[in-house]
Amino acid sequence: MNLSNLTRRGFLASASLTIAGAPYLAKAQSRWPLTVTDAIGRSVTIAKKPTAIILGTGFNLVALSLIHPDPVSLLAGWASDMKTDNPFIYDAFRKKFPALETVPLVGNGEADGMSFEAALSLRADLAIMGMWQADSEPGIRAIGYLESVGVPVIVVDFNRDPLKTTPRDMRLLGRVLERDQQAEEFARFFETRLDRIKAKASVASEPRPLVLMDAFPSETRGSWAIGRTGLGELITLAGGRNVAENNLPPQGGPVTAEYLIAADPDVYIATGSPGGVYTSFSIGPGVDPAEARRSLGTAVRAANLAPLKAIREGNVHGLWNFFNAVPLNILAAEAVATWVRPEFSGDVDPAGSLAEINERFAAVPFEGAYWTSLRS
Repeated sequence: MNLSNLTRRGFLASASLTIAGAPYLAKAQSRWPLTVTDAIGRSVTIAKKPTAIILGTGFNLVALSLIHPDPVSLLAGWASDMKTDNPFIYDAFRKKFPALETVPLVGNGEADGMSFEAALSLRADLAIMGMWQADSEPGIRAIGYLESVGVPVIVVDFNRDPLKTTPRDMRLLGRVLERDQQAEEFARFFETRLDRIKAKASVASEPRPLVLMDAFPSETRGSWAIGRTGLGELITLAGGRNVAENNLPPQGGPVTAEYLIAADPDVYIATGSPGGVYTSFSIGPGVDPAEARRSLGTAVRAANLAPLKAIREGNVHGLWNFFNAVPLNILAAEAVATWVRPEFSGDVDPAGSLAEINERFAAVPFEGAYWTSLRS
């Protein structure tokens, strides 16, 4: 994989690297101790380049893998949530980096599930937590404990306000890991695609389509309408209207069949996970595209969904739910944009973006069906 997308040609390139290398090395060495501001506004000082990192959520291994060629080599311990929720990604990383199998587990990804005893025994020099973990009383206690035993903690956000915070926090990780160039390239990749969607949405015609984004649809549980934050932000980005934007909390909430029939959305988007762990809809890493499409078709035959205009007209789509935990969320933004505004297709190309991520950035390629559609 070519992380920097640069070519090196013979002696001249080697000489130029040698000449430039000394000041760059001096600059890298001079950054320690390093003080940064994390996603919740905390000023954090890190004494030296981290080599033994605790991941409060295993999903942040994905973020590290986009800017570091061997992210597993950085780990002192990690949470089990990515391993249990998306085992195909875990297996892919384990096959590429067998040492992952022996990295100690420090919890299950829940802020109140961290083992302080395990964390203390690992002699870590940095911990990385997600915003959704840190923004809770157990998370605050975990940060306090880790810092009390000399482990600095930084918080990153790929979930609550992803369009704004993902490039910022990838740059933050780049500074902390001395992978500035790789992080900057990924951030620019993200921002270029985001700006393209914004530009097209700014001149899109009215009326704006009404969209239901349904987290883990279930005939027995009913629908959970994703709200204005997280993945729901992608609806507004694309120039759509969210059925949850006025009557539900920012994160969304459960909605009745009567609520949905009254709203009668133009576009339906389900979220799910591999193997249908939380719902019959199976999508994500390692899932065959045909299985993702088939299971989506099955899910929307539920009694609370079948009467909706979007379902009747086949304007039905699906996303991997865990886009809300990783910097790959730009792919979800592009997919949603093409569903809400079909005229964007061609200029906005999530499949092309995924191929470029795999070629330029990913230490482990991302394979499977991350989005699907019943629309032909």
